[in-house]
Parts: sequence; structure tokens; C-alpha cells
Amino acid sequence: MSDIDVSSLLTQMRTMAAAAHNGSATPAGAADSGEFAKLLNQAIDQVNNTQKAAANMATAFELGDERVDMAELMVALQKANVSFQAMLQVRNKLVSAYQEIMSMQI
Repeated sequence: MSDIDVSSLLTQMRTMAAAAHNGSATPAGAADSGEFAKLLNQAIDQVNNTQKAAANMATAFELGDERVDMAELMVALQKANVSFQAMLQVRNKLVSAYQEIMSMQI
């Protein structure tokens, strides 16, 4: 990936982290779960859109569209893969946290 793509990805991650951090400024127990769900849905939609764009670009390349550059296609496919893997890790952490909470004794 190029430096531009990495910096763009880092900027997006920092924006999401700042949004999550600003949502945690409420007192414990008073946090709005709707904000977390909204943030999670936005992240899932972003991953989905990235994957769709990469798939559309790959289809166009396979059909011989000369406007699609091989390097751009590879970057788009890698970006879709990285975003999916990141979302998978987030899901795994959420499942792990849920299991840990459920195993706690009250």
C-alpha cells in the first residue's frame, strides 16, 4: 500500500477512536448504547462499501475495462481485505468480552 492509503486509514481509525472516546465521557451506567451501535453499524457499512467497490473494480478489470488499472485494483483488493480483517478482529474482541462478562459471578 502507498503512504497515502496508510495515512488515510490511520486518519479514519483516529476519527473513529475519537468518536468512541467522546461517547465515553458520560458517567458509568449512563452511557448511550445507541451511539455504540450506530458507530459499529457505520464501520460495518464502510467495510461493506469497500468490499463492494473492490469487487466491482475486479469485475470491470476481468471484463477488459481499460480504465481499471491493475495497481489500483490490487490496492483496492488489499484495502478491502485489511478492513475486513480489522472488522473480524473487532468482532472477536466483542465476543470475547461478552463471554468474559457472562462468566463473571455476581
